[in-house]
Order: sequence, then structure tokens, then C-alpha cells
Amino acid sequence: MQGRPTIWFPLALLALLATLTLWIDHTVQAPQPKLDGSSRHDPDYKVTNFSTKKNDLNGDPRFVLSAVELVHYPDDDSALMTRPRFTQYSSNKPYTQIQGQRGQVSSGGDDVYFMDQVQVVRAASPERGAMTLLTEYLHLIPDDDIAVTNRPVTIRQAPTTLIRGSGMEYNKKERTLKVSGRVYVHYEKPAASLRAIKHRVPIKRTTSDKMAPAIGRLKQAEKQKNTSTTSPKKSAHYVMQPQTKTGKDTSRIRRTL
Repeated sequence: MQGRPTIWFPLALLALLATLTLWIDHTVQAPQPKLDGSSRHDPDYKVTNFSTKKNDLNGDPRFVLSAVELVHYPDDDSALMTRPRFTQYSSNKPYTQIQGQRGQVSSGGDDVYFMDQVQVVRAASPERGAMTLLTEYLHLIPDDDIAVTNRPVTIRQAPTTLIRGSGMEYNKKERTLKVSGRVYVHYEKPAASLRAIKHRVPIKRTTSDKMAPAIGRLKQAEKQKNTSTTSPKKSAHYVMQPQTKTGKDTSRIRRTL
């Protein structure tokens, strides 16, 4: 009778170890696929002529996302779009519109992807001309106002600025544009307008001898304009070459006339 506790203790210990082993094995096993179809990447609904809008705290529209067709997938809450169009608005600033042939929206709309013939247009403002960006892929983060691409990009800024690169990152909040890879820049300085010259030299319509100097300056300005219109515009080409000796992602601009 005294030896029974000695026998039962190792048996209980072995049973505990066996139970623990089974529990660990069950924990590390991959979950079995469900037979109700919820684990499959199948669409659950489609929407044609889709459009959604998000407003800011003041009730003004912040951006509008639309597409010819939207297909939703319940397994990861993502959606595929056909011919998507994203329009972003800002108070007292020109709107920005992005469109492509295909698109994808992540769960919650945190990330929007545009593919195939992507075009970004920022409308003109009184201070700057319209800007157009062309690429084949663009990753947009709407809440952070960030657009990124690792594909070749072409940027045209009215009236004559042209930028090409192998990739780009645009931050609208910080008002920064980073173009990566081998960058090409073409810029033409616009000629001074005669209207600005006239504003600097106001002339009253009188025959007084006191206005003779002003009339002479105006004639000289018109003569300079006529001369400048017959001469070709000066243009500058800039080629940015990356430097890899220091290990830093820096670029050097070389200008050719």
C-alpha cells in the first residue's frame, strides 16, 4: 500500500506531458480551410458607376473616388476597380485628379492603387501653371496626401518645364516632390511681358513736355520686346547623375545650353 503513491505520481506526470504535447501540436497546426467559402477569394458583389465621397470636419468635400465598375472581395475586404478616378479638393487651392485603366482599394480605403496609363492632373492656379504626370503605376495614401511610384515617370509643368525620372514620391502636405533614378530636367525661362513693363511706367495721355521721358522709356521697352520676339528662346537642359561613392542617395545636376 505504501508503494502506490510512488507509482501513481510518474503516471500522472506522463499523462500531463502527453496532454501538453497534444495541445502544442494543435496550436502549431495550420487552421483547416472552412467549407462555407469565406476563405476563398471570390467576389460577393459588384457595383457599376461607383462613386464615394469623403468630407472634412467642416463638411466640405475632401476627395471623391469613382469607377466604371467596382468588385468587392470579402476575404480581405479589398476591391478592384475598372477605370478609377480620384479627385482631391483643398480649400483655396486647385484640385488634383488621378485616373487609370485599373485600380485597387485596400481594406478601409487606406491605400489606393492605380495601374495602366495613369494620369495625374493638377489644375492651374494664379501662381502656377497646370501640371500633368504620366506613369504606369501609382500608390496613393489619401489620408497622408502621399503619392509614390517606382515606375518611370514624366512630369510636365506649364508652360515649358519637363521632368523625367525612374521613380517619384510626392507629399502634398509638405509640398515636396522627389524624383529618383537618372533624372532629366528641361526648363525654359519665360520672357518678360510688355504688360508688366507698362504697369511699372504709367503714362497719362497728354502732350505735356513733362511726359517725354516716360514716353521714351515706353518706346525703348517696346523696341526691346520686338527684338526679343525675333530671337530664339534660351533653353536649358539639366541632367541629374546619382553619386554612389559616398553611399548616400544624392544627385548632381549638369546643365547644358
